[in-house]
Amino acid sequence: MSPLSSYEGLRREIQRLAQENEELRRLVQLIQENQELKLVLQTRGRGLGFCGSGLLAEVATSPRLPRRRTIKFKDAERVLPGLPAEESVLDSSPVTMGSPEGRFHFAIDRGGTFTDVFAQCPGGQVRVLKLLSEDPANYADAPTEGIRRILEQEGGVLLPRDQPLDTSRIASIRMGTTVATNALLERRGERVALLVTRGFRDLLHVGTQAREDLFDLAVPMPEVLYEEVLEVDERVVLYRGEPGAGTPVKGRTGDLLEVQQPVDLGALRGKLEGLLSRGVRSLAVVLMHSYTWAQHEQQVGALARELGFTHVSLSSDTMPMVRIVPRGHTACADAYLTPTIQRYVQGFRRGFQGQLKDVQVLFMRSDGGLAPMESFSGSRAVLSGPAGGVVGYSATTYRVEGGQPVIGFDMGGTSTDVSRYAGEFEHVFEASTAGVTLQAPQLDINTVAAGGGSRLFFRSGLFVVGPESAGAHPGPACYRKGGPVTVTDANLVLGRLLPASFPCIFGPGEDQPLSSEASRKALEAVAAEVNSFLTNGPCPASPLSLEEVAMGFVRVANEAMCRPIRALTQARGHDPSAHVLACFGGAGGQHACAIARALGMDTVHIHRHSGLLSALGLALADVVHEAQEPCSLPYAPETFVQLDQRLSRLEEQCVDALRAQGFPRSQISTEGFLHLRYQGTDCALMVSAHQHPATARSPRAGDFGAAFVERYMREFGFVIPERPVVVDDVRVRGTGRSGLRLEDVPRAQTGPPRIDKVTQCYFEGGYQETPVYLLGELAYGHKLQGPCLIIDSNSTILVEPGCQAEVTDTGDIRISVGAEVPSLVGAQLDPIHLSIFSHRFMSIAEQMGRILQRTAISTNIKERLDFSCALFGPDGGLVSNAPHIPVHLGAMQETVQFQIQHLGADLHPGDVLLSNHPSAGGSHLPDLTVITPVFWPGQTRPVFYVASRGHHADIGGITPGSMPPHSTTLQQEGAVFLSFKLVQGGVFQEEAVTEALQAPGKIPGCSGTRNLHDNLSDLRAQVAANQKGIQLVGELIGQYGLDVVQAYMGHIQANAELAVRDMLRAFGTSRQARGLPLEVSAEDHMDDGSPIRLRVQINLSQGSAVFDFSGTGPEVFGNLNAPRAITLSALIYCLRCLVGRDIPLNQGCLAPVRVVIPRGCILDPSPEAAVVGGNVLTSQRVVDVILGAFGACAASQGCMNNVTLGNAHMGYYETVAGGAGAGPGWHGRSGVHSHMTNTRITDPEILESRYPVILRRFELRQGSGGRGRFRGGDGVVRELLFREEALLSVLTERRAFRPYGLHGGEPGARGLNLLIRKDGRTVNLGGKTSVPVFPGDVFCLHTPGGGGYGDPEDPAPPPGSPPQPPAFSERGSVYEYRRAQEAV
Repeated sequence: MSPLSSYEGLRREIQRLAQENEELRRLVQLIQENQELKLVLQTRGRGLGFCGSGLLAEVATSPRLPRRRTIKFKDAERVLPGLPAEESVLDSSPVTMGSPEGRFHFAIDRGGTFTDVFAQCPGGQVRVLKLLSEDPANYADAPTEGIRRILEQEGGVLLPRDQPLDTSRIASIRMGTTVATNALLERRGERVALLVTRGFRDLLHVGTQAREDLFDLAVPMPEVLYEEVLEVDERVVLYRGEPGAGTPVKGRTGDLLEVQQPVDLGALRGKLEGLLSRGVRSLAVVLMHSYTWAQHEQQVGALARELGFTHVSLSSDTMPMVRIVPRGHTACADAYLTPTIQRYVQGFRRGFQGQLKDVQVLFMRSDGGLAPMESFSGSRAVLSGPAGGVVGYSATTYRVEGGQPVIGFDMGGTSTDVSRYAGEFEHVFEASTAGVTLQAPQLDINTVAAGGGSRLFFRSGLFVVGPESAGAHPGPACYRKGGPVTVTDANLVLGRLLPASFPCIFGPGEDQPLSSEASRKALEAVAAEVNSFLTNGPCPASPLSLEEVAMGFVRVANEAMCRPIRALTQARGHDPSAHVLACFGGAGGQHACAIARALGMDTVHIHRHSGLLSALGLALADVVHEAQEPCSLPYAPETFVQLDQRLSRLEEQCVDALRAQGFPRSQISTEGFLHLRYQGTDCALMVSAHQHPATARSPRAGDFGAAFVERYMREFGFVIPERPVVVDDVRVRGTGRSGLRLEDVPRAQTGPPRIDKVTQCYFEGGYQETPVYLLGELAYGHKLQGPCLIIDSNSTILVEPGCQAEVTDTGDIRISVGAEVPSLVGAQLDPIHLSIFSHRFMSIAEQMGRILQRTAISTNIKERLDFSCALFGPDGGLVSNAPHIPVHLGAMQETVQFQIQHLGADLHPGDVLLSNHPSAGGSHLPDLTVITPVFWPGQTRPVFYVASRGHHADIGGITPGSMPPHSTTLQQEGAVFLSFKLVQGGVFQEEAVTEALQAPGKIPGCSGTRNLHDNLSDLRAQVAANQKGIQLVGELIGQYGLDVVQAYMGHIQANAELAVRDMLRAFGTSRQARGLPLEVSAEDHMDDGSPIRLRVQINLSQGSAVFDFSGTGPEVFGNLNAPRAITLSALIYCLRCLVGRDIPLNQGCLAPVRVVIPRGCILDPSPEAAVVGGNVLTSQRVVDVILGAFGACAASQGCMNNVTLGNAHMGYYETVAGGAGAGPGWHGRSGVHSHMTNTRITDPEILESRYPVILRRFELRQGSGGRGRFRGGDGVVRELLFREEALLSVLTERRAFRPYGLHGGEPGARGLNLLIRKDGRTVNLGGKTSVPVFPGDVFCLHTPGGGGYGDPEDPAPPPGSPPQPPAFSERGSVYEYRRAQEAV
């Protein structure tokens, strides 16, 4: 067809017809308003194109036309003879990112400091832009400003900031935002009230009852998100068919329930109206068992909306999963954040004409999928920003590298995000952010405190990086705003950053370049501290240059970032060295080669848009809709039909939701998941069957059982084939494919790469000439030898010596990492290597723990994580241990040193020792310690030792669980091992150890172990963990040499010693300055009247002390006796608390201290004394006495409140929180575990579903904390109603002597144990007893409060500014694992 001769005539004819045809009118408007729009009307293989220039040209039809839909035109033949009446043009709903339809597609990552904009313009070209997220002097909203700038620059038309933007040229906007995260961190969300089942008003305050920081006496905890609580009169319990029970109802899990009390809506109405009158408009409704019976929450929600509440989050809707505490936190977060997000979205929409009515706007959720802005909610938004980066590298690096597993390494200003991708996203379904546990699908992104802005310190001879950060303001020293020295400053001093490559946006006027001089000056102050220590310290050495100090800090930062990567990969049974490192973020390129080298990786992949990869990830992402419901079916052939029906129903929901967004069925895919666990365990895995097709013995949806067994074996090293599998949840993830497909091909090289300049960079050994290349000038095939710098506008990439970079066919940078040149490290103390070895030694203990947790079979070790692993020097002195379980601190050292003295020369290669005896360094008998001596060629004695201590659930004795409340001899508490060769000559002595575990059965009234299979499996797991430690230390010796590794074992102990000596000197100097003596003392009592006395004498010149427990009461006829190792653990715990910062916890902590404990007293009893209570109760009193002597804080509850319940077919054990002591400057925390325990408590819904009890109350015991200028924390009230006959045992303290107050503060309230019989009779059980209980009986536990601090009549402290939130929020599965380890 020939072009028409008159363009103007054609235009007028189309305009006339447009008056009669609305769709044609819209097309005309698009042509007129969008200069870049290219509309092709296809006719008979040729096409007519309208261009923005107004020219009419005959163009060939493109074979790569985008998706089309059909539009019918009236009188089309009158416009263009031969044009058919139906013609295909671009479909705009849903928009596939990147369709070259003549409109813009934006993907925007709004971060905390910078906002990154990725735009695909008409024609397919890409524009990127970075601007400040907050710049109120210039614009109101960064994403809107980014869109405005690109539209203005591309269109050549001025777009005023004060006018809404025309959306006719915008096809889609995708956004990831930190709005929710920042609101959570800074507690700037909506005013919220919590509606909760009566009796549970403080449930979310108590939470798991574990404290965040083991060693912070102030017990800082994130505040709850709600400001008021209303208790709802209602109760639903699981149906057990007791006499008198009502008619059961069926929950959505399939469980039968009993509605004991319907919702009293009449009483609730007035309370809700009162909330409205006080200005509260957002509610979180959290009722017991609503995950399966949602009707009560729905009734409450309907009433609240009727009354005018603007937002109501029902926990049964937000995330219908069992466990009320995380579900409640999730509902609160949703009610707190969603209105904030909605306000942000509304404000964003107001910046556009028509409020973005005809533009597809999608937001990134925490699970890595996009959702329409109308359904973007607070509980799914907290990882919105970081999730884009994971999607980015999964869609680029993983594909380019041929499917090799990838570690994502996103290093920003305040922290670093680490994640993993191996073909599918790795999700977690419960994780904490800013102290709030969210029960929602989230990408497993691990955030650690090491970023470009992490501050640098030199403390007691150790190089320390973070966790404190300079933040965006004032920023690093080089920002010219008086900020502290940071990792960025160290890189600048080393020449790895070039100020000329940064814009002039620094200084008070934000118009100056980065300042190398400011960095050098700030680092020189730290270098002066380093060199003062080197020249005047215990091991005089030559001073370090400024560059050596900077290099040291960079190396320490690298090692800190390697630890979570090792933990993340090994936790799931993967080898870090088998991965590619995908590096992105502004600061990552400077560290990538070193990180990869340290982890044994040989490839680093850096995307060409690495500085904006999170924004690119948004462009690459798909739209996701998920549906999930709880379940309690067994995974068995008789339930497969029901499971298929549930999966089909959820799949239909996902498909319908995505089709409603405009996706045709061909673009929608679904994937089903089952949340499976072995019956009787808590370790559930969310598994998909996409690689396991259905068989005759599986559901039609796939062989989920095979997938579960395969993953369980990979992650944990074994399976339990005889154990039934249970389905906890059914989930379907629906995906609408809509992501950008980048097809631009980089230009091929036409010659060698141009060197922009040559600079000097510092590496090990000195400065080297380092060429600088501009990324934009590099072409496919270019190869660059390290060292060199590759710079673009958003990032700097350092290619280290021995590495080679090449430009790939996609325009990315792939770095081949060469082997590390062995550095000569001598045995003499080097503070840089001291810091690196400190991380390496801790990493060894952590990796041992991972192996133990993976391969153990018992609940105590695998799920409660009640174990410690440790590394010891040749003298048996502790070098490192993990995790930091207070009652294990330092105790294993006594065990190892006992074996060395006891066995002497009778230690041979292939031997592994087992011990638990209190006189051999044991704590109590269930804690079995497995010790492996390690021999080295040419050495006759062991060169080091590794050990693991795990709590075995039963090892015999007079009661199940081996924790008898009334034991009077050690033999009644279970099997005893003084020095037993568990492995001899490499052979596991199964027969002998079985005989020893069954030996207590020979004692009248006692039993042998009641779970031999778990004992043997866990002991093998402990041997395997030790073997892993041996392998890792062997690698360390292979790298550095035996003499160097042993020397640094000594150096790291000396460093801990130095920190404790500094603390003791500071304490003594403070007392001396106030005219007080250098001797302090304290005394407290056990409830039986046994005194614990302590006198501490400080030697100011040496920084040492004598801790003398003379005068402590004698061994008792009972089990409150505490082995010497317990006192040493308590002492190390207290010393670490008093130091007030992270130090290596090892033998060196006790080096400045001489401990005097009289033989035969309660703290060093005879070998046959019963000790089980000493471990859990007396240890707490020892801590109270030590901290009291130092005047550090008032007494905490001083008790673990041990409660045991059991009968022939079940057993349950818990410890219960109380009040923490107040101190100088802080009120005591209420409802928390303190000091020597940090055990999490079983969630109320899990408790009621697995055990025959109803939890009637679990709330704070108001007024039980001691009065004072700073008041003590309150204890808790916990009421258990029994549904079966059982034996109740309590082992408690502080029922006679109250927790002391300090400096005029009043003591906390005593605890109280009451049994309320069904007939109404109330009995005080006392502190320690066992008593039969019957259905209808109620145990009421009142735990002690903490002591007050300061005279209560003193004026109350002035209300200071609210505590500043941390500069980053640590999170991810590695963090959750460590929290769980420390909650023992």
